[in-house]
Amino acid sequence: MNRQAIAERQLVGERLGHYHILEKIGAGGMGEVYRARDEHLDREVAIKVLPQGTLADEEARHNFRREALTLSKLNHPSIATVHDFDCHQETDFLVTEYVPGISLNEQLAKGPLSEHEILQVCTQLAEGMAAAHGQGIVHRDLKPGNLRIMADGRLKILDFGLARPLAAAGQTSSTQSTSDAPALSGTLAYMSPEQLRGGLADVRSDIYSMGVILYEMAAGRRPFEATLTTTLVDAILHTPAVTPGRLRPDLSPRLEQIIVKCLEKEPGHRYQSALELLTDLRRASRAAAQEKSVAVLYFENLSGQKEDEYFRDGITEDITTELSKIKALRVFSRSAVLAFRDKPVTPAQLGQQLNTLYLLEGSLRRDADRLRITAKLVETRSGHCVWAERYDRKLQDVFAIQDEIATNIAHELQVVLTETEKQAIAKIPTADVRAYDFYLRGRQFFHQFRRKGFDLAREMFAKAIEIDPGYARAYAGIADCSAFLYFYWDSSSANLEQADEASRKALKLDPDLAEAHASRGLTASMKKQYEEAEREFRVAMRLGPRLFEPYYFYARNCYAQGKFEDAVAWFEQASRVSPEDYQAPMLLASALNGLGLKAEAHAAYRRGLAAAEKHLELHPGDARALYFGANALSQLNEGEKSMEWAERALELEGEEPQVLYNVACVYALLGEADKAVDCLEKSITHGWGQREWMEHDPDLAPVRDHPRFRALMQTRTT
Repeated sequence: MNRQAIAERQLVGERLGHYHILEKIGAGGMGEVYRARDEHLDREVAIKVLPQGTLADEEARHNFRREALTLSKLNHPSIATVHDFDCHQETDFLVTEYVPGISLNEQLAKGPLSEHEILQVCTQLAEGMAAAHGQGIVHRDLKPGNLRIMADGRLKILDFGLARPLAAAGQTSSTQSTSDAPALSGTLAYMSPEQLRGGLADVRSDIYSMGVILYEMAAGRRPFEATLTTTLVDAILHTPAVTPGRLRPDLSPRLEQIIVKCLEKEPGHRYQSALELLTDLRRASRAAAQEKSVAVLYFENLSGQKEDEYFRDGITEDITTELSKIKALRVFSRSAVLAFRDKPVTPAQLGQQLNTLYLLEGSLRRDADRLRITAKLVETRSGHCVWAERYDRKLQDVFAIQDEIATNIAHELQVVLTETEKQAIAKIPTADVRAYDFYLRGRQFFHQFRRKGFDLAREMFAKAIEIDPGYARAYAGIADCSAFLYFYWDSSSANLEQADEASRKALKLDPDLAEAHASRGLTASMKKQYEEAEREFRVAMRLGPRLFEPYYFYARNCYAQGKFEDAVAWFEQASRVSPEDYQAPMLLASALNGLGLKAEAHAAYRRGLAAAEKHLELHPGDARALYFGANALSQLNEGEKSMEWAERALELEGEEPQVLYNVACVYALLGEADKAVDCLEKSITHGWGQREWMEHDPDLAPVRDHPRFRALMQTRTT
C-alpha cells in the first residue's frame, strides 16, 4: 500500500510496525501526531507521521535518521525522549515519549500566570535547553505549543523536529560554513532576527524564542503581534518591544530585566548560553520565594444584623485597599476573596486555592458609637497565628484602626514602609465618620451593577458630600454612577454633565487619588475626548497599579474607537489585576474576533465563560453575567445553551437597555437577525445611545446589511 493510500485512510486502529495507533492527538509542521501503544514494550508513545515528501530520497532519510539518533541521546526530565524512527509501507514516522497534560498555549488560555508560575515553567525550560545545547542541538521552533505541562507541574519540551545537530558541541553560526545554511523555518512570531535575515540559528536564537515565551506569559501577549507578515518581520528586526512592565505593572524588575535581555536584537547582547539564563532565573525564583502575599478574608459580622453587612464589607475592602498601598506586599483583590465571604474555609484551603502565604481574618461589631474589631494574621502553610489584635474604640477611630492594622502587618512581615507608603496609609478620606457610613452604603449599591443600584449609590454619595464637601472619593463615586447611567441606561446630557463636574471636583480635591483619575478618564471617554481619557487612565495606573478600573476602562476606550490591538493588551492586563472578572476576557475575545484571531478569541471566550459560571454560582440572578455568558456560548457553538442564557437575562431585566443590546448581539451571532434588530431598536428606545460602540462591535457584523439596522444607524447619525 502506498503512502497516499495510508494518508487517506484513518490510521486510528491501524498498526505501523509494532505500534498500535489509538487516537489522533494533533497536527503540525511535523505532520500528524497520534497516541499509540508500543506492543513490544507495552507502553504508550507518541507517533509523528511525517508529511509525504519530507524524506524524498535515501540521503534525506539517512540525514533525518542521524538526527533522530542524536536526539535519542538526550536524557533530561524536561525533554520528551525520542524512542525510534522507522518506515512502514512507505510511511516515515518518529516515535517519542507520550506526554499527558496540556500545552502552554492551553495553560495561557485559562488565564494569567503568576510570577511564581512563570519562573517555575521557564526554569524547567532553561534546564532542558541547557541539556540540549550541551549536546550541540538547537531547537529552532520553541513556542508555547511545543511546551507541555503535566498534571504535577513538570514541563516537557516537545518536537525537536526542526532541530539539527551543530557541527560540534557549542559551535555557533559564526563558525559554520554557509553551505549548511538552512531554509527559513520555524514559527514567525517566535523567530529571532538573525533567523529572519536567513542566518543560521544557534543557541542564542533559542534564547530569543524563550524570551518571547517569557514575555507572553508575563504580559499576556507576544512582544510583536502584527497580523501582516511583512509588518511583523519588520517589527522583529527593527522595533524595540514595549517593556512588559508597562503592560503588567506588578511585574518584578528582576524578571523584566531577564525578558528584555533575552529579546535583544543582536545575539551578542543576549544571554550567551541557556546556563547563563538559568542562573538568573534561579536567582529570581529565590527572590520570589520571599514574596509576601496576603488575602483579606471578609470579617465576620458579629452584630447579626443583615443591614450591617454593608459596613462590614466596606471595612474589609478598605483594609484590603490600605494593604495594597504597600508595594512589597501582594494583596488579593476584592473579587478574588468574594467567593469565600461568610463561608467556612481553613487557612490551608484558602492558601492552596489562592496561592497566598498569609490570611488576614477577623470580626467586627458596631454598637451605637462604639466599634470593636478583632484581626489576626495567619500563616496558611502552618495555620499558625503570627499576629493578632483587638481594637475597642469609638466609631470615629475607624480610619486609625485601618492604618494600625496595615502598619502592624507590614511590621510583622518585616516590610519597611517608605515615607510615601506611610503617608498614603495615614491619609484619611473624610474627617466625618457619618459621611464614611453613607459612602459605604453607596458602594454596596454600586456593586449591584443595576440602574436602581446606581441611582441609590449616587444618592448615598451625595449625602456623604453634604456632610463632608471635601470627600473626593464620594465625588468620584458620583462621577462613575453618572457615567454608567449615561452609557447603559440614560444617554442624557444631564448624566454626562454630572459625571464631568463630579470627576473634575474629585481631582481638584485629591490630585493623587487613583480612583479620581480613573473616573475622569471614564467621563472623558464618554465625551469622546479620547486623548484626555488615555492620559487620565495612565496616571491612574501609575498611582494605583493594582486597581482594576483604569485598565478595564482604558480597554473599553480603545474598543469603542475600533483600536482592537490596543484593546486586547489592556483587557489582558485588566484580567491579570482581577483574574476572577468575567467581563474583561469576554470583551478581549470580541476584540480578538475583530482582528480575525479566531483561535485566540475562542480561548478567551472559554476563560470568560468559566469565570461567568463561577460568578453565577454566587449570584444566579445576575443578568449581566448571563448575557456575557450567552455571548461566549454562541461563539463556542453552543447555540441552544446560549439562547437559554440570553432568554434568562431577558426574563430578569428585559426592559434594561444594556441587557437588550447584549442579547441583540447574541441573536445576531445565532443567526436571528430580525430578533437582533428588534432588541437593538428597543434598547435605543429605553436609553442606549452608544452609536460608536454599535458601529465597531464585531458581534453585530451578521446584521450590518439588514435594512432596519442600516436605517437605525442612519437615524442615530442624523
